[in-house]
Amino acid sequence: MTAMTRRAALGAALAGMAAGQGARAQGQTQGQGQAAPLRIGVLTDMSGPYRDISGPNCVVAARQAIQDFGQAGFAVELLQADHQNKADVGVNIARQWFDQGVDAILEVNNSAIALAVSNLAREKNKVHLNSGAASSDLTGPGCSPNMVHWTTDAWANAQSTGGPLARAGAKRWYCITADYAFGHSVQREVTRVVRANGGEVVGSSVYPFPQTTDFSSFLVTAAALKPDVIALCNAGVDMINCVKQGQEFGLAGRRIRVAAMIGFIVDVRTLGLPTAEGLSLTESYYWDLDDRSRALAARLKGKTVNGVQINSVQAQAYSCALHYLKAVQAIGPARAKASGLEAVEAMKRLPTDDDALGPGLVRADGRKLHPTHLFEAKAPAESRGPWDLLKHVATTPADQAFRPVAEGGCPFLKG
Repeated sequence: MTAMTRRAALGAALAGMAAGQGARAQGQTQGQGQAAPLRIGVLTDMSGPYRDISGPNCVVAARQAIQDFGQAGFAVELLQADHQNKADVGVNIARQWFDQGVDAILEVNNSAIALAVSNLAREKNKVHLNSGAASSDLTGPGCSPNMVHWTTDAWANAQSTGGPLARAGAKRWYCITADYAFGHSVQREVTRVVRANGGEVVGSSVYPFPQTTDFSSFLVTAAALKPDVIALCNAGVDMINCVKQGQEFGLAGRRIRVAAMIGFIVDVRTLGLPTAEGLSLTESYYWDLDDRSRALAARLKGKTVNGVQINSVQAQAYSCALHYLKAVQAIGPARAKASGLEAVEAMKRLPTDDDALGPGLVRADGRKLHPTHLFEAKAPAESRGPWDLLKHVATTPADQAFRPVAEGGCPFLKG
């Protein structure tokens, strides 16, 4: 990225902050003037390969959380910026935001950027509300007392997807992996789960990210080894391209299953059921899972970009933002703004409960605990409507879905 382009990106982000994009709750007065608003910045992929699974609809979900939180005596300002999946851009925006008075940064769906923002939040005593990055390192070696991790991470996705499939007889696995922190983390966790259930990873292909679009050579190599499952250790456009090209190669006819280790309803919608049929994936939220998920979907109707049903990343942004606001209310906005650490500690003390993920809690290492759900893309004949795309296969309870805290190696818990 050129210096001029970087300055333009940062300028746009700061302009958005100055304009106060987003939603406000009722403000309270302090002395002769109004108290400074609580500022939440949504730092996400607005234009790249993860735009549809996070991006603008994470902003919509966060705005809905502010609306559902209601009038609590303090103003809330929601900002947004595009990290472009570039660490220098993302960290520079985060630093500028924190220096300009943003209290919490939400989402950050790129694991490399998320780990850097987590360190920055600790340095500045701000809050990192991560609802998008899937690396389990965020509650392991890269954990921070100023960060909470709402994302169904790589460990949990492997547990929820790989575990049931391996126990059902899928013993030979092949991984196609994006070459950055997130992809390697996913492959590591898939290998762990498959081996624990008596299987093996018979091979893997690691490809350059984000410049790869042709996955045919990787799929041919994988198919030649006759695996039971090809595990896609990627997400977004890359995962979609893998599924499309795998369908063209007739993987289903060879009795090779495809598992998206990070997959979402919008991906299935993009693929279409004739192409996606049988695809395995885990989501922590599905709009038609139960009465509460249907109620949230009803409140979001007409608000999302392109009228989509939100996926678990966007639902996690809703849930995380809502719980942060509850914690701020509990300790008071002045204390929350003065110390991000105090705000995160309050989030850990309060039980969680919302229409996206139901009841749960935030663990000492910042890990949010909730159930995860394995789904399979329906056959076209099974679908009753444009978003009736997934059938529920299995649920992993919250106390089994995430890596035990003792196995994470979170440094600040040791000290």
